[in-house]
Amino acid sequence: MNQDDLASDRPAAPVPAAAPRPAPAPAPRRGGTLALALLIALLALGLAGYVAWRQWQQMQGAAGDHLDQRVGHLEDTLTTLGDERSSLRQRLGDAEQVNRSLREEMLGQSERLRNLEDAVAKLSEKSLSGHDAMLLDETETLLRMGQQRYALFHDAQGAAAAYGLADQALAAVNDGAFSGVRQSLAAEREALEQSVPRTRAVDTLQQLRGAVGTLPLKREDAAAAPANPGAWARIRHALGSVVNVQRDNGAPLAVADARFARELTALDLAQAQAALLAADVDAAHAAIVRAQASLAAQFDTAEPSVAHVQAELANLASTLKPATPVQLGAALAELRNLRAVHALKAVDATPARAASTGRRP
Repeated sequence: MNQDDLASDRPAAPVPAAAPRPAPAPAPRRGGTLALALLIALLALGLAGYVAWRQWQQMQGAAGDHLDQRVGHLEDTLTTLGDERSSLRQRLGDAEQVNRSLREEMLGQSERLRNLEDAVAKLSEKSLSGHDAMLLDETETLLRMGQQRYALFHDAQGAAAAYGLADQALAAVNDGAFSGVRQSLAAEREALEQSVPRTRAVDTLQQLRGAVGTLPLKREDAAAAPANPGAWARIRHALGSVVNVQRDNGAPLAVADARFARELTALDLAQAQAALLAADVDAAHAAIVRAQASLAAQFDTAEPSVAHVQAELANLASTLKPATPVQLGAALAELRNLRAVHALKAVDATPARAASTGRRP
């Protein structure tokens, strides 16, 4: 706004009537006011630019200080990180050394554990082999004992008992290769048990021995007296009260000595019983035959008790037949062969085991 405008806005002063109208302002005065206004505007613009520049300078200084602080903080952080990295590198080196030592120690422990396993395996093999060897020795001894007992004394029952103990000992062996020996042993044991006399026959002979003492003997061979005896008969009867003449060689032995006859028969039965217990069937059969002959010759066969004893003896004589000798020794021979084969395998396996142990890393 120029002075002319200001002048125009002001209220007009009363113009005296008598005064003459003033002349209009010249044009050059209006141009000077405009220049002054431009100058003032330029000054204000320069002042504003200066103030803006100063503010920008202050802002740049503050940003630079802040940037310097941040850069310093970053440098400190980088230094700290470098120190930590060096510490971590050192710790990693120490950990690597510890891991190397632990690895070496673990390898040593593995080697020691392997050696310990080998020692335990060898010890277990020795213990198992010793256990099996002891059981096999016991089995062989029992088989040989049973065989000799049957061969020397015909004691099938004792031999069967020895074979039973041998089967129990062989069953405790851990090696399954000896199962075939057990089958052969069972076959021989069954044959021995079949040849053993039955308990019923021994009990029957025991009962007959007790009944012999009560059996009635034969009576004298006296003819019945006639209803009307003759003269000679009356004379013989009259003289019989004074002199009694009779023949001893024709009378039965039991009439002469009843106790001796019963003891002989009981002795035959006892011999038969002992022969059965000893598995001697032939001797038992011969003793039973002698007892039958004694019963027929010395005892009253018409009595039911004597007939019953004779029937029992006849049944025993027909039942007891000469037994076929049992062939023993197959199981013992098979056991010895298997033990020899196992011993050869163990000898061959020892160098191979030693070589494999030496090649182990």
